Amino acid sequence: MLWGILVSVILSGISLAMDAFAVSICDGMVYRNLTKGKAVVIPITFGVFQAIMPIIGFFVGMAFSQIDAFDAVDHWIAFALLFVIGGKMIYDGIKELRAKEEELKPKQFSLPEVLVQGVATSIDALFVGFSLNTLLAGVENLQAWAWLSVGIIGVITFIISLIGVIIGVKVGQLFRKKASIAEIVGGLVLIGIALKILIEGLL
Repeated sequence: MLWGILVSVILSGISLAMDAFAVSICDGMVYRNLTKGKAVVIPITFGVFQAIMPIIGFFVGMAFSQIDAFDAVDHWIAFALLFVIGGKMIYDGIKELRAKEEELKPKQFSLPEVLVQGVATSIDALFVGFSLNTLLAGVENLQAWAWLSVGIIGVITFIISLIGVIIGVKVGQLFRKKASIAEIVGGLVLIGIALKILIEGLL
């Protein structure tokens, strides 16, 4: 039974990390001043949020049985956050494409923007927290297992997001002289993820 729980948690972690992976690629691609320290901040942020959200959902699920109200708006919140960020990236990229300078100004790392991305990509993890109450039903040391589960999810997200940042940096090197192109592509990807989350939520 415990092995089955671990497998379920690992698979959930991989599934939850996919949006963070895609956003990490975008960040690695468009941020031109990424040092190793700043690059690691991105997967750490995503990993922390993917761990925090399920544990919040777990304790909320223990306290309340009705979660329909939040279920009706969570995908709209994630959609709005990612759509705004993606739209701004596209706007800035197009604006710089029209500039006269041969070398266009690259996009700089923004911690507030990464934090917003972390929230947007981890909102659905709340419902994994709600489902933990069912998944771990009958298990001794329920809360200990819940903390272990969200820790696994956070570590998986960190690893996958770190891989995403590395891939993004490599891809971004192709656009080194046209940073605005990378910014437009990154913005389109974020909007695509936003639409995916919205459609999944509506269905």
